[in-house]
Amino acid sequence: MRSMGRIQKIIQKGDEWVKYREALEYIDSLQAYGIVPGLESIARLCEKLGNPQDKLKFVHIAGTNGKGSVLAYLSTILTVAGYRVGRYLSPAIFEYRERIQVNGRMITQKALCEGVEIISNACYEIVREGGTHPTPFEVETALAFWYFERKGCDIVVLETGMGGLYDATNIVRNTEAAVIASVSMDHMNFLGTTLGEIAAHKAGIIKEGCIVISCGQAPEVMDVIQKTAREKGCALRVAGENSLRHLKRGTGRQLECQRFDYCGADGTVWKQMEIHLAGCCQPQNALTAIETARALAERGYKICEKTVRKGLAETVWKGRFSVISRKPLFVVDGAHNEDAAAKLAKSVEFYFTNKRIIYIIGVLRDKEYEKVIGLTHAYADQIITVTPPDNPRALPAYELAQAVLKVHPRATAVDSLEEAVEMARLLAGEDDVILAFGSLSFLGKLIRIVEG
Repeated sequence: MRSMGRIQKIIQKGDEWVKYREALEYIDSLQAYGIVPGLESIARLCEKLGNPQDKLKFVHIAGTNGKGSVLAYLSTILTVAGYRVGRYLSPAIFEYRERIQVNGRMITQKALCEGVEIISNACYEIVREGGTHPTPFEVETALAFWYFERKGCDIVVLETGMGGLYDATNIVRNTEAAVIASVSMDHMNFLGTTLGEIAAHKAGIIKEGCIVISCGQAPEVMDVIQKTAREKGCALRVAGENSLRHLKRGTGRQLECQRFDYCGADGTVWKQMEIHLAGCCQPQNALTAIETARALAERGYKICEKTVRKGLAETVWKGRFSVISRKPLFVVDGAHNEDAAAKLAKSVEFYFTNKRIIYIIGVLRDKEYEKVIGLTHAYADQIITVTPPDNPRALPAYELAQAVLKVHPRATAVDSLEEAVEMARLLAGEDDVILAFGSLSFLGKLIRIVEG
């Protein structure tokens, strides 16, 4: 109860609005409650709020990598189609409020403060009644539901935080489509030590009566998805590689532009679909979004080829193999686990063959950073390591540099992101490439330094 008292001192300001900074301080103070998988706590909190999630419809997205990109494509398509679309995603890159958006606009500071006050009071009641205090992610998820219901969203594109089955977002019932992006090994201490066990958690978002959409998966993962869809009586659509034809990736100053033909299993062909996100994994993410959009159209949503085409072309998603500066080319990416690192390596091989590359890497201690290093170090001429700021899980730059030096001869630890950017620019010539990757938690600040 001591931490509860601290929170109440922050929140109880009479009848005045909680100031935005104080609301963020409250949210930050919740880190003490950690991560507790399960739906009992979020269910109790949402009940206190009148169960706003039950008044909303959802596209629910799970997966290890790519779910954020699928969310970006699909929510843009739905917005172009004229719907009021909620977006719930994590982590934020630039600002906390990015996690909760309606039609691409972040929750206002005023609304966030109002929501935090309501939810903090609900949490206080739960604890007073002898219940367990909700975790940070449960509070954030409830805040999102409250805001989306208040804004009258027609549909919410909802990204799971971790796993799916026991993730707080899985409290939702009205799932129109359950989407499974690329599944690989991550969060093994919570989700299991095999692909099948992890896939079972991801497939836990599948609800009876929804349509299931999956990208191409490893056989062990696809078996679990097919079995779960069959048990729930759900149709399954697979966005496999055979749906992608005549892919043309961008090069040079058109690096971000990629074009391809979409060929549906029903014989539908949409030629010259265009996206403006670089990276070898993005066409597959776009395909998954296309299949989901077509599934929603079958359920009565007014989505046509023109809408999908425009939505894909307008999608912006920073921090995923994004070009933030040129001469030298400066690219940032959120690759932080083994599968994402393998995909990043594939992109580096394609886009930067025969280029001299300087890395800036920052990671969290609980990630398999040695595997990330192993998959990527061979492409780098110099590697600069940083400590992701303001994150208790951050691996110190020196420790990361020591891990790099086991496999690469040139690694330097620096004290700040500013120093990393300055050093990389000094090392790089106009025709070289600077690639910053690892935890998304430091990329927002780094992007501001580079663009600022």
